[in-house]
Amino acid sequence: MHDIRTIRENPAAFDAALSRRGAEPLSSRLLEMDEARRAAIHAAETAQAEQNRASKEVGAAKGRGDDAEFERLRALVSDKKAEVAAMIARAKDLDEALTALLLEIPNLPLDEVPEGRDEADNVEIRRWGTPASFDFTPKEHYQLEGVTRGMDFETAAKLSGARFVVLSGAIARIHRALAQFMLDTHTEENGLTETWTPVLVREEMMLGTGQLPKFGEDSYQTRDGWWLVPTAEVTLTNIVSGLTVDEDSLPRRYVAHTQCFRSEAGSAGRDTAGMLRQHQFEKVEMVSITHPDASRAELDRMTGCAEGILQKLGLPYRTVVLCTGDMGFGARRTHDIEVWLPGQNCYREISSVSLCGAFQARRMNARFKPGAGGKPEYVHSLNGSGLAVGRCLIAVLENGQQADGSVLLPEALSPWLGGKTRLTAEGALI
Repeated sequence: MHDIRTIRENPAAFDAALSRRGAEPLSSRLLEMDEARRAAIHAAETAQAEQNRASKEVGAAKGRGDDAEFERLRALVSDKKAEVAAMIARAKDLDEALTALLLEIPNLPLDEVPEGRDEADNVEIRRWGTPASFDFTPKEHYQLEGVTRGMDFETAAKLSGARFVVLSGAIARIHRALAQFMLDTHTEENGLTETWTPVLVREEMMLGTGQLPKFGEDSYQTRDGWWLVPTAEVTLTNIVSGLTVDEDSLPRRYVAHTQCFRSEAGSAGRDTAGMLRQHQFEKVEMVSITHPDASRAELDRMTGCAEGILQKLGLPYRTVVLCTGDMGFGARRTHDIEVWLPGQNCYREISSVSLCGAFQARRMNARFKPGAGGKPEYVHSLNGSGLAVGRCLIAVLENGQQADGSVLLPEALSPWLGGKTRLTAEGALI
């Protein structure tokens, strides 16, 4: 969410930043609404003051025994009371209209973010690892002989419909091992605090992190009003909602492994084969709450945490910075990490790490108290996958595939697999 005072101070800069995201200029409309809102508030306050003065004069007239003046002033107070109520309602309506529009406007990109219209304009930062060469045509994960017994889309469709999967046996264990490996690495080596949070949240929590009101169709809501989280970003970031924390408690670094739920609205026909795009999936999510001066460096640190998981697993990847036209709604800068999938012969996103600045904090009213004194300031928030567990499973299976349908598993996973390092063509771990 944006600060209307900042827009008042420099409307041209605000419109220029929106233009970089491909959005229309909005400062004139916002400032017109803001002027009307402030005028209504001033009028209501003026009328309230007049009502208060008249109320005092009513008592004085009664004390003097001036019945005519008493009746006149009493009628005036009654009229003013109705007028004030109408003015307050008007001011409230204008304030809500302005807030609603501000909630619909995306975050402004950092000046350093490359300009562009879509993913074709994203800029590669670096690559790690060399994609393996196969003396056979590599298959996609769901086609591998050792995988088909433990990855059941037909039963999932019977249970729930399209874009669900039932994992069993060795595949379910590898999937679980990946999540545990990620959590242990982030907590023991990267200094994140493991956190377990609900997957059902109140509407204001989704509003705080920017999933609402603009993107409600992308998520699921229960009949009781709760929302199913699209990632643990919602719960982890909102831990500080409504709080003013001490400066010396920053940064706060959280990690959680949760089920995630997305309706995938508007994605019909894309990536429907296999596990790549599901309505229900698992992620290990990282969230950092930082001092404003430290947030840009924290983005690089978090990106390194996610990259480190892929490096330990020996999975080739590339890291790109998203252009202004491809960034998410709440981001000021985003790094996407794309893992190599030999079955598709391309890199596919496995992590997206974003710096949101004060955008979410303003929506959540999350602040910190400066140690040197002064007014509380908004914290900065960051979030990123560390990693998407299902997509990591896909990458492990496809990169380790052998000609006979078996899969060589990363050595880094063996402690979480009881020392086993191979998935046989028959679907067993050995």
